[in-house]
Amino acid sequence: MKNPAFIDRSELAATLWVFRKEFAVVGILSFLSNLLMLAPTIYMLQVFDRVLVSRSELTLLAISLITLFLFGVMACSEWLRSRVLVRTGMRFDERLSTRVFNASFEARLGQSSTSPSRAFGDLMQIRQFMTGSGIFAIFDAPWAPIYIAVTFLLHPWLGVLALIFALIQAALAWFGHRRTVAPAEDAMKAITETNSYLQGKLRNAEVLESMGMIGNLRNRWATRHEASTAKNTSAQALTNRITSLSKFIRYSQQSLSLGAGALLVIDGQMSPGAMIAANVLMGRALAPIDQLVSTWKGFAACKSAFGRLDALLSEHPVRDMALKRVGPSGAITLRNVFADAPGRTSPILKDVSLTVPAGTVLAVLGPSGSGKSTLARVMVGIWFDVTGDVHLDGLPISSWNRMDLGPHLGYLPQDVELFEGTIAENIARLGEVDSRLVIEAARSSGMHEMILRYPKGYDTPIGEAGNLLSGGQRQRIGLARAIYGDPALVVLDEPNANLDDAGEVALLNTVRQLKAKGKTVILITHRPGAIAVADRLVVLQDGKVMVEGPKDGVLAALRPQATQASRPQPPFESSPQVA
Repeated sequence: MKNPAFIDRSELAATLWVFRKEFAVVGILSFLSNLLMLAPTIYMLQVFDRVLVSRSELTLLAISLITLFLFGVMACSEWLRSRVLVRTGMRFDERLSTRVFNASFEARLGQSSTSPSRAFGDLMQIRQFMTGSGIFAIFDAPWAPIYIAVTFLLHPWLGVLALIFALIQAALAWFGHRRTVAPAEDAMKAITETNSYLQGKLRNAEVLESMGMIGNLRNRWATRHEASTAKNTSAQALTNRITSLSKFIRYSQQSLSLGAGALLVIDGQMSPGAMIAANVLMGRALAPIDQLVSTWKGFAACKSAFGRLDALLSEHPVRDMALKRVGPSGAITLRNVFADAPGRTSPILKDVSLTVPAGTVLAVLGPSGSGKSTLARVMVGIWFDVTGDVHLDGLPISSWNRMDLGPHLGYLPQDVELFEGTIAENIARLGEVDSRLVIEAARSSGMHEMILRYPKGYDTPIGEAGNLLSGGQRQRIGLARAIYGDPALVVLDEPNANLDDAGEVALLNTVRQLKAKGKTVILITHRPGAIAVADRLVVLQDGKVMVEGPKDGVLAALRPQATQASRPQPPFESSPQVA
């Protein structure tokens, strides 16, 4: 049965609710610490009104020792609540770090603007606020009315003065929230976008340098940088003005309260000790409010981070990690599939329906921009803006646990991405290296002999993103990674784009081996040699299936179109497109 405490709570809020006992402990320690903050006030009253009058050194020693003891208890309370919050922040991070990584990764796959680094930055922002001075100000703020009430007991007029300054500080805090949150968020967003823009372009540093594009890139970056700097400067200037005004009010309060107390002492309405004590109490009453004003920027940033992270976790809910299924055979079925992307006026794939039995080699043909790569991503379940049914072995592919499904899938994207590490680690998908399976996959892709020629063989580091390898070598290592462990379904997107003749021969041999083992292979290609190993063909054009069926039948259907397209056409008459 679901815990009633978690009803109608978001995942992030529910995670914070788990630590309610820790926050309750912090609240109790804050109560003790703030209660002991009255010790200096009481000590002053005793010194001025009792010790100086009686001139008793023993009384002074006694109250001094008691006060020192209370200060020690207060220091222990402050230390303990800081320690509890730090440990709570660590546990909060431990509970959410893996979850945030998975959700941000899925968001990235779904063409979202959210990146793992931004999501972890938001998580760190929340954690830092939980363990910083801002959270202390929240726990200390409820004590402001109590200090003001004690000030009223010393003298009503001083209590009124403390109340007036408290209301002014509270109004300033509210004004700061209304005026600084939006500019601060805009500035942070602009800075993040500027940094992301530059980092994205610097990945192509060789192209920029070779064709003299650095100056043009610098001009584009400078425009964005100046705009983000202007927004940040404006936001900081506003925050600084509010902080300066807060300081002015605080210093005015200290002087005016002391002056008002002195006037009351002159009139004989209170003692000098009460005057000093009231001044300390008023300062203590307004300290949490002043601290809230000074930490408002951090609170606003934490609130924004909480909203972004909460939305991210809500949009990408946790998958059932306990769900276990038998490994798939590789049968793929698509029914009435539409695939879209942000910013497009029409879908990339339009009403695509396909059935690929297990053990089939399907070649996907079509002109550039026809949706072939999108179809590959849909088939392996990494394109999220999809409507229609995409089933693997009769079950929606989105319902599979990706950690369990991953070893049964092989995917080679058109743009091969390798990772920093050794050749063996990349082929083994960054997991535990099984030497037998690694060598078997390398042999199938035709890389084994080439790898052995490296000084360190399979332990050769490939550099960041495989930049120490050629395009063909990266593609063949990517192919070896795709077939590592004999997956049931292998999707290859233009696997021979960077291959030489020897590499293409190795690729065709790999496909034949997979076919002999009963694996399902989806082969996206333009080369006729790869078509020869296919059982079935699909021709895409403008996101639609134009022809689909057994290889011989599809080729026979395409021949009349090719013959008609090769005939001379009358002027101003367009030729039919050949898929």
